Amino acid sequence: MGIMKFRPTALFDGYQLLTGGDHVLVTDENGTVKEIITKVDAGEDVREFEGILSPGFINAHCHLELSHLKGFIPEHTGLVDFVFTVITQRHFPDSEIAAAITSAENEMLANGIVAVGDICNNDSTLFQKQQGRMAYHNFIEVSGWLPEVAGARFERSKGFYDAFSLLQIANCPLSMAPHAPYSVSNDLWDMIMPYFAGKTTTIHNQETVFEDELFKRGTGDFLRMYQKMGLDHRFFKPTGKTSLQSYLPKVNVAKEVLLVHNTFTTEEDILFTSQQPINVNWCLCVNANQYIENAMPPIAMLRKHGCEIVLGTDSLASNHSLSILDEMKTISKHFPEVSLTEMLQWATLNGAQALGMDNQFGSFERGKRPGVLLIEETNTNRLQPGAAVRRLV
Repeated sequence: MGIMKFRPTALFDGYQLLTGGDHVLVTDENGTVKEIITKVDAGEDVREFEGILSPGFINAHCHLELSHLKGFIPEHTGLVDFVFTVITQRHFPDSEIAAAITSAENEMLANGIVAVGDICNNDSTLFQKQQGRMAYHNFIEVSGWLPEVAGARFERSKGFYDAFSLLQIANCPLSMAPHAPYSVSNDLWDMIMPYFAGKTTTIHNQETVFEDELFKRGTGDFLRMYQKMGLDHRFFKPTGKTSLQSYLPKVNVAKEVLLVHNTFTTEEDILFTSQQPINVNWCLCVNANQYIENAMPPIAMLRKHGCEIVLGTDSLASNHSLSILDEMKTISKHFPEVSLTEMLQWATLNGAQALGMDNQFGSFERGKRPGVLLIEETNTNRLQPGAAVRRLV
């Protein structure tokens, strides 16, 4: 089997940025990592590149099934109206949905993404995933706010769970996941909690200020959404606590949990999570936060407390692209104190570990096949606005 040797200006191995142009990544022709050696030991046939070499990116949160809604929902509607539009107007002809899914996967591949934490409310992405072009952790999303529909909603999701369990593709873990605190009744929580044990699960967390308002006081804009949807919310009793503090103990049996968005998470909530017997990963989808709420998550506070951070794109319904590099550019613009090295770790190894895929992805370690990317038009300290990514393997 042939050997490939890559010598970039700098090399990010998943843990640290190796500078000076003295490091050579050696892989076989399929991209399986052999070793990282010095230039003097590399011998002949070394391919040289201007830029930073990196493992493939991990998109820790996406909704591939919503790709057909690109540009359909206006920006800055706020979460409540965004969610209502997705629920009531997501139904398009099957052919349009399928074509958009294929196009979106092509876009992710072109943008250097090798593995995805994908939210599934139906089986519309199954045909694409059966081709095995990318690795997916499929999160079968469960929702149902009214207690009386809990049984039917669970059985529906269990049907999709069983369908995806037949997906005979390597690196495609499967989990059940609650949609959000404001869309899952206690009865439905009780039904899905056994499926968290020893697995990774995920939940949309504190994406709007109205989420905490609902749980603390039983007020806020979600009442308008329930009314628009014809849902009688009078059964709900506020907990007097934030939404995160109300539901997080219910996922404590999981191996990992990805809290997604976290746009309005407080320091009190971060400290609360640190006291729970669970590995919490904070997934940032900053371009979607800008698109929907015109807001940014508290990245400085998350870094202050040493939180495990991963990156996602959300869906094309709430983003202009499916690009982890674009997410990093936005973070760099709003939080210039975050180094490129730190963001690359969020985009690679942290994401792979959170999705339970670090045996294959996330770092240049012997035996892994993580993908090989070249980040061009940037320097080793800052991510430049014109930076681009090219997939080498």
